[in-house]
Amino acid sequence: MDRDNKVSITVIRRLPKYYRYLGELLRKGINRVSSQELSNMTGFTASQIRQDLNNFGGFGQQGYGYNVEELHTQLGKILGLDKVYKTVIAGAGNLGQAVANYKGFEDAGFKILSLFDKNPKLIGLKIRDLEIRDVDELADFIVENEVEIGIITTPKENAQEIADIYMKSGIKGIWNFAPADLKVNEDIIIENVHLNESLFTLSYFLNNKSDYVNS
Repeated sequence: MDRDNKVSITVIRRLPKYYRYLGELLRKGINRVSSQELSNMTGFTASQIRQDLNNFGGFGQQGYGYNVEELHTQLGKILGLDKVYKTVIAGAGNLGQAVANYKGFEDAGFKILSLFDKNPKLIGLKIRDLEIRDVDELADFIVENEVEIGIITTPKENAQEIADIYMKSGIKGIWNFAPADLKVNEDIIIENVHLNESLFTLSYFLNNKSDYVNS
């Protein structure tokens, strides 16, 4: 891909879905797939899929379609899933523990090293062999272990404080579950997962079904 040409965020957000469906095809032993077959699976048009993938090079062959394993591998590289990312979680409550317990993150290369919390009742406990440490140790732990990604699963009122610690400690990316709009430096990549906003969107479409387009 020509890096001088910016790829739209809407295209980037579709790539994980392609990657997931290609992984399912691999597990079924399917070696070849057409853009139309991908369209039937993903809900995107065949033309849209071809346009999306053409942003990153010519993966398909006329009359053949796509080699599933090759395309899956290449999309993994584009998404950066061929690397290992050292990760920590700030907030060891129910949500933080649920994130830590999800093995799929580690399988994709996101290695969670530890959880952090200020609740003395949680400090010292282990979640799937991951120790919950005092949040006061967070900054030093990040520096010593060269952590790249920081996850925030704290209450809203603590989220900015954690984000500040992440920034000062050299974190490169933040995955934020707290219902707060965080202020971070421009060189920090932040992805917000506001669960209540997603639920409110679902509520809207339940009450306005004619407005809903599954895309």
